[in-house]
Amino acid sequence: MNALDANFKLGLLGGGQLGRMLIQSAIDFNLHVSVLDADAVAPCRPLAHAFTLGSPTDFEAVYRFGQTVDMLTIEIENVNVEALERLQGEGKPVFPQPAVIRIIQDKRVQKQFYRDHGLPTADFVLTNDRQEVRQHTRFLPAFHKLGRAGYDGHGVQHLRSTADLDRAFDAPGVLEKAVDFDREISVIVARNGRGEVASFPTVELVFHPEHHLVEYLFAPSFLPVGLQQRAEALAVRTAEHLGIVGLLAVEMFVTKTGELLVNEVAPRPHNSGHHTLRANYTSQFEQHLRAILHLPLGDPRAHTPAAMVNLLGEAGHHGEARYEGMEAILAMKGVYPHLYGKRFTKPFRKMGHVTILDADPESLKKKVEAVKNGLKVVSE
Repeated sequence: MNALDANFKLGLLGGGQLGRMLIQSAIDFNLHVSVLDADAVAPCRPLAHAFTLGSPTDFEAVYRFGQTVDMLTIEIENVNVEALERLQGEGKPVFPQPAVIRIIQDKRVQKQFYRDHGLPTADFVLTNDRQEVRQHTRFLPAFHKLGRAGYDGHGVQHLRSTADLDRAFDAPGVLEKAVDFDREISVIVARNGRGEVASFPTVELVFHPEHHLVEYLFAPSFLPVGLQQRAEALAVRTAEHLGIVGLLAVEMFVTKTGELLVNEVAPRPHNSGHHTLRANYTSQFEQHLRAILHLPLGDPRAHTPAAMVNLLGEAGHHGEARYEGMEAILAMKGVYPHLYGKRFTKPFRKMGHVTILDADPESLKKKVEAVKNGLKVVSE
């Protein structure tokens, strides 16, 4: 069946904000999108053509859901791969492919994949428990990451010295030597079923110092053009080694000597690409759809410099969300809030993002500070 036929049904595992924005792009293609999520009030639910309540990690729920649609995709990689493999074996198209999801689901497998394919990454050792971490004190300072289930900064411990070893996870993980980096960047690559590849411009990430999630970003990066081109080439090489069909977000460290190291990848639309909804000729969400539906890829270039500020729930606030300072933000030129439809806030929950368009770098930076300091998500 042609993906643009009226009866074609795309199945989406996960109903969060990424899926919500994906559906918003799918509407332009007149695509029917069915969603599976365990949250009865998931952000996708009001926009989905069909919504099934069930866990994307449950074999039976995923398998049954997959039989009701013509193709499956994901908005989060924490899904039941065994069910996807069975569906794929029965002829159901699944993108990104289950084999790719399986590699990326486990940071241990993911890191070994980089090493095996000559993709530069920080030095690491695989550990099975806390006791094994204690045997590798030469790696300190380091980050200990859970092999599975870590997300948005969860499942990461910064071990600065032997005094921190009790904080290591007593479960399979990766002990990764801390990198003396200059900055962190991300490149999002799209690859369709024809093997065509397109990369979005490099973006520069600023992470929250305690919660290890992106606080804001600048697009494109302020790095020299040659270094950005190297980063985009490395992202393309990573996508091609994986053979992925869909989007791949490649987060990297830039060391103080200009070396590029792959940190982590995500096989889906990504927080580091939200600005593309306003700043690029083709958004990451439309590009993901084009890639998995085997359509020609869109133009990923930016038509204006941009920044993106994540809108996070304020510390100490739990309950029905209220947005303080919204009117002042809306009065600023080139500032565009995008809320995720989440009724309740909690500390550091992603409630939305704000895209800022401005060709002047200094003005862009000032507006980022104004948005960060002026717009708050609090509870009633």
